[in-house]
Amino acid sequence: MSRDKASTMDAELQKVFGPPVPELYEAAAAGPDASPALARALELRSFLALTEEQVARVRDRVHTDMDPDRDMGDLSADKLRADAQWLEAALDARDSYRAALGELLRTMPPPGQLARPVRMAQLRTTATLSPSAAPVPQRAGAARAHRP
Repeated sequence: MSRDKASTMDAELQKVFGPPVPELYEAAAAGPDASPALARALELRSFLALTEEQVARVRDRVHTDMDPDRDMGDLSADKLRADAQWLEAALDARDSYRAALGELLRTMPPPGQLARPVRMAQLRTTATLSPSAAPVPQRAGAARAHRP
């Protein structure tokens, strides 16, 4: 599971939240009192750890295939091209998760501070018409007829 694997952002998470990553997972699982920012950060961290594991697997496979002691007849340009594509995709994903997690850690409220709801000001528009622009009733100024 990715929560048991290290990631390159674990030190940053610990710096922001305090406890080591395993304790952060326990705190996040504590229930409704858990910080939403912590839950999001740990979710991104899990994706990052999984992606970094994929990067390492492809890297290790390429290193094994390129081992100087291997038979040259076993080399396959198609296999190396496919590995290069896998590695590129895994590195792109890793970079995206690192950037998203870094942005979350930079922009979230400090731990322990509850996020306050944002108050939106209600704008009111008041318009006054100039006397010349005001509509004139059809019988303006006309005297009312007396009825018997």
